[in-house]
Parts: sequence; C-alpha cells; structure tokens
Amino acid sequence: MTDVTSSKSARHPHHWRHDLIELAALFTAVVVADTIAKTIVKGPDGPYLLVFSAITLVATAAFHTWWARRRSHADHAPPAGHTGGRPTTDVPAPSGSPTTSGFPPPDGSPANERETEGESAAPAETALWRMRTTVADTPGSLAALCTVLARLGVDILTLQTHPLADGTVDEFLLRAPAGLSARTLARETAAAGGRDTWTERADAHDLVDTPTRVLGLATRTALDAAELPLALRQLLGRCTLHSVPAVSLTGRPTGERAPVEGVLEETVMRLRDPHGGTLIVERPHLPFTPTEFARARALVELDARLGPRVPRSQDVLTLPEGNEITVRRADQRDLPAARAMHDRCSARTLGLRYHGPVGDADRYLDHLLSPRFGRTLAVQTASGRLVALGHLLWDGDETEVALLVEDDWQRRGIGSELLGRLVAMAEETGCGSVYAVTQSSNTGMVAAMRALNLPLDYQIEEGTLVITARLSPAPRPTALARQEQPREGTRSAER
Repeated sequence: MTDVTSSKSARHPHHWRHDLIELAALFTAVVVADTIAKTIVKGPDGPYLLVFSAITLVATAAFHTWWARRRSHADHAPPAGHTGGRPTTDVPAPSGSPTTSGFPPPDGSPANERETEGESAAPAETALWRMRTTVADTPGSLAALCTVLARLGVDILTLQTHPLADGTVDEFLLRAPAGLSARTLARETAAAGGRDTWTERADAHDLVDTPTRVLGLATRTALDAAELPLALRQLLGRCTLHSVPAVSLTGRPTGERAPVEGVLEETVMRLRDPHGGTLIVERPHLPFTPTEFARARALVELDARLGPRVPRSQDVLTLPEGNEITVRRADQRDLPAARAMHDRCSARTLGLRYHGPVGDADRYLDHLLSPRFGRTLAVQTASGRLVALGHLLWDGDETEVALLVEDDWQRRGIGSELLGRLVAMAEETGCGSVYAVTQSSNTGMVAAMRALNLPLDYQIEEGTLVITARLSPAPRPTALARQEQPREGTRSAER
C-alpha cells in the first residue's frame, strides 16, 4: 500500500438521512427562490435583478469549487521529495527502469542525467584493512570513531571488542577506498580518540567471521596434534612460536615450565605444553589482549585433553622394481622402530643427516617425532619395517625439511617422494619457503631439491649447505605413483 490514499477510498459512505436532509433543503431553496422571484418580477427592474443574481450565484459556485479542490490537494500532498510510493534512497534507478509515474524520464531531465552518469561511472576500487585501536570505555567513543570512518568512505565489515582495564581495544576489518593510506587512516583514527592504532593489509581469508574461524582451528587441532602450532599462529595473526622442552637433548632440565594457567606479558605469551615444556608466543609489533590469551589457552587445553593423535590415513606406493611401500604419518609411538632403523644405517648416512657425532643420533628422535615441532612421514615395507623418515619442522617463522633413508633402500625414489609430500604439506599450511640443511657432498639431497622445480637459493658456510626453496601456491604431484596408478622408470633418490 502507498502512503497516500485515493480520494475515492477517502469518501464516507452515504446514508438515507443525508439524502432526506438534502431533499428538504432543496425544496426549501425552491420555495425561497420562488418567493424572491415573484417579489422581484413585480418590480420595475425585475428581469435585470434575476440575471445579475444568476451570474453572482454561478461565480460563487465556481469559486467555491476551486477553493475546495485546492484545499483537498494541499491536505493530501506528500512531503517534499516524496514520490508517492515507498521511501527511496539517493541511489539512481537501474537503466531502463520506469520512474514513479510509470514512464521513463524525458531526455535531459535530472533523473535521466543521473542514470547516464551511473552507467558511465566505473565502480571504485577498494582495499581490505585490519585495524586495531584502543578507545576510552565511555558512551559515544565508538560512535565517534565510526563517524570518522564513514566520512572517509570506509565500510566496517567486522568488529571485535577486547575489554581492558583502562579502555577497550576495537579490532576492525575494513573495506576502504584504494587511495586511502595507512597513515591517513591512523591519523584520522587518532583524531577521533583512538590510541595505539595498528593497521595491516588484509585479504579475502580475513572475511571469515571469528567464531567460524576458531571452530575450524579447533577441529583441525582435534584431528591432528601437529596442527596446534599452526592453529595458534592463525588464531593470533603474525607471530612467532617457540616450543621449549622441559628437558634438553643432553638430558638436562631447561628450567622452562609455565604455570598451568599460563602467563601473559604484553607481547609475550607463555603456555604450558601438554607434552612437557613451554609454548612461547611472541608478537613484538602488537600486544596480546586478555581475550586472545583466553582463546589460545583454550586451544592448548583442548590439545591436552585429547592426548597423542595423528591422522591414520596411509598410501600404498609401488616402487619401480615392483615392491610395495606404505607412506603414513608418524609420531613418538614410532620411536622404537625409528631407533631400530638407526641401527641399520651406516655411519656416513647418519652423519649426512644429523651433521654431528653418530652416537648422538638416537637422542634427536624423540624431539623430531614430537608433533609439537612439526610433522613426520614414515615409510614402511610390506613386512612393517621402518626404512625412511621425512620431517617438516617448524623453526620459528621458517620451516625446515629433513630426510633419512636406510642404506639398502636408497636410490629408489623414496627420498624424492617424501620431499615432495613434505613440500606439499608446507604449501597447505601457508609457508612461503622451506629450507634443507645438508653438506655440499650430499649430492642426493641436492638432486632431490632440484627435482622440485622450484626457485632455489644456495648458501654455503664452512662445508654446510643451506638450500631454500620458494614455494608456489599450486600443489605439485608426488614423485611415485600410487598403487592404482603404477609408473614406469626409476627416479633418483636423495640417499
């Protein structure tokens, strides 16, 4: 329904009493007119007076009709700018759409000019920003900030509030004009009462709302214990995570033992590791809030309650000579089998892998197999014997890959297969690069890295070779074919 009611629907229904009154008035008027007419006709100027009276009555009736219609239009006229239908905005109508009268606007009219301008104008370019600022915990402080953002043409997509003792930290995801700089945004925010403002470019992944993102991270952590460090990084943004064990590789206590409830110190967060030791999270450019600390602690508590776990999926591959091997995830429960593989490896193979005394090799295994420090892939034969290990290790902001293949199973493509799978895992987690630490004489590892067909950087210091591969977003196929797709030929392995 429209806001203006038609004149027909506004009339009141007639009643027989109204008709009777009008008929009586009509008869009365005829009697009066007849009496006046007889009186006037008998006079000397009777006919002239009758004509003058008729003209006067017609003029009075016409004026009364005009005045009544004018008042009727004034009473039912809509407010200025109202079209007679639903309230409209300043957005022009689409091209070819009718106007409020049902017909397109005439050429040269303002409405037609606005449509022409809307058709020719291209949509403005925008950019996504993440912004965090602290405002006073008083009524109207957030409204003042939002008013400034609106004046700059900034659209607020999401908003999170983190209460503090001396204010409130507001975290925004903004869509701003492409020409708006971070300096201008921070300056205008400060003018609106914001302090300690931090801005960073965002992308489409940040459009996921916080509850959905947290639930997704919790699900990943519940399925795989190795996901906890990655989940914490994605939960807290750009940060560095270190896992400090309670006991060093030499068997001495490290002295790092965070309390059960954890510790929050501005830009440093310490959480008790369920596997022993401490998880240290650092973010120097942005202090943590109590809300972020509570979320991180809840994620660590979830990991502690679920205990050791790794995905139990496995792939059966066929080697060129026809032997079948199984590639699967490994953890600390595979420690006895890994030590037995060490015993079957030569001193040269262990030396190329661990770059140190061969007698210390077994002490590294418990650390390497822990899901807290990364992911491990194991290769076992049809008889169940472990013959190769591949490690993807979280090293602060960087990621390391390492391989060990038993001597009797080298040169069969196993090392290249493990390396391809580890690099694919690194890409899935969003790593920009991986590096391998080996020796310049280890031609097998160098060949396996070159077989990735990725940009490589080489650094050599005192016989130690560090090869860094810059990753691409697209996944790569694995080196060996799966059992249902056997391949021909032999690939060179790294060992």
